[in-house]
Amino acid sequence: MSNLIVESTYGKLRGEEVDGVYAWKGIPFAKPPVGPLRFRAPELPDTWEGVRDATSFSPVAPQTQREIMEFFGNDVSNVNEDCLYLNVWSPSADDKKRPVMVWIHGGAFVTGSGSSSWYDGASFAEQGDVVVVTINYRLGVLGFLHLGEIGGNEYATSGNCGILDQVAALQWVQDNIAKFGGDPNNVTIFGESAGAMSIGVLLGFPSAQGLFQKAILQSGAAANAHPSETATKVAGHVLAALQIEPTNLAKLEELPVEQLLQAADLLPSMSLQPVIDGVSLPKHPQEAIAEGMSKEVTVLIGTNKDEFNIFTAFDPEWKDADEAKIKSLFEKNFGPLVPVVQQHFTQNGKLTQELFNKLVTITIFTHPAQILAELQNAQGAPVWMYRFDWETPVFNGALKATHALEIPFVWNTLDLPNTINFTGDKPDRQIVANQMHQAWINFARNGNPNTDDLPEWPQYDVKQRATMIFNIESKTVNDPNQEERLKWEQIAMALKQ
Repeated sequence: MSNLIVESTYGKLRGEEVDGVYAWKGIPFAKPPVGPLRFRAPELPDTWEGVRDATSFSPVAPQTQREIMEFFGNDVSNVNEDCLYLNVWSPSADDKKRPVMVWIHGGAFVTGSGSSSWYDGASFAEQGDVVVVTINYRLGVLGFLHLGEIGGNEYATSGNCGILDQVAALQWVQDNIAKFGGDPNNVTIFGESAGAMSIGVLLGFPSAQGLFQKAILQSGAAANAHPSETATKVAGHVLAALQIEPTNLAKLEELPVEQLLQAADLLPSMSLQPVIDGVSLPKHPQEAIAEGMSKEVTVLIGTNKDEFNIFTAFDPEWKDADEAKIKSLFEKNFGPLVPVVQQHFTQNGKLTQELFNKLVTITIFTHPAQILAELQNAQGAPVWMYRFDWETPVFNGALKATHALEIPFVWNTLDLPNTINFTGDKPDRQIVANQMHQAWINFARNGNPNTDDLPEWPQYDVKQRATMIFNIESKTVNDPNQEERLKWEQIAMALKQ
């Protein structure tokens, strides 16, 4: 049989070969989640006869285009509820048992896809002899609307459909990846932003256990899971916007998907995310991790130095904001903490956009990453920590080392047109890409990110807090966020009293 044709559990697939790398795209890993399967756990895909063409990407999950995601190269030209497909890149469909890397995309749980040009697995396959898988999963209202308290057992896990889709994709990898030249016993899941937050949930998600051995979390940790009560209130707002009575949830399965998206767009950011539903996710992921659920998983985790800069840069509320407006934005986000923040983080009490970005970076990204690293470390699991410090020159340098900037460095996809818009085109970018790309490959191969091109990178522990700082001249620094970390811990302690 040709190397391009692979026999999966469900039928034969014909891929394509480009410059020595084989790719199979648009592979179904679950039944289309439409009609009565909307808001239900994914089901196994149907089998097919003959050879299925696997040379083009599937539609992406229903979503509203957002300016920031457009800037990140997110393509929503082909959207459909029938979206549960994955893509595979491999050096060859043979029996070599290569390391497998499964990517979970970001996008605040409401946007994104596994087919973005940034996530082209060719370089990992070619330079790392690795098999790469990228996946779609249900987003927003279709992936994270918790109807369990309203609709009963029938909808018990609806708030985690997106996570259950990820589990289904990982199960597909277990059952099929050996046919594509990969080793199902050496699987690394990696993801960024909501993708990394998803991985934080998977570390505490019972049905995901044993489906991966290593995890890389870029700008996300295990802090993002709504209590059931919060998620039920969110669902109530969506039902009200759609004018659907709680006793008539079946109507949700009949509405055009565009109406569902419009109702969800009225919600505040991050309202739709994984849920502690008591069934698929019995307890908070951090609690499950603290109890050792993923103590066998080796973790690489990190953040970008200036995560939040891009969000305020794109937010019209911050444009030309005066002192009063800035104060109101602080109060909206930090409430009664504002005086405490002024006391600990300013010399003169002055509130600025720069301080706001720093504080949100700590609360959403740096602090949760530190907590997850400490929890895994306490279980005896190997943990490595990094921080990405390379600053982009675009927008006159205002974004600095912002959110998502590290992605094309990790993937070694720097020369795509929509990447250059974000990173600029200075040739020395490639130095950083070479280091990160190889570190991720080495971690996937043997659970250790050290490379010949980097200084020694020790494991993370609470005494030294060794952190690799990625930049043109990368270096290892112990506890690089110490000042902010200690101040934030003081604030957290004060809140508990």
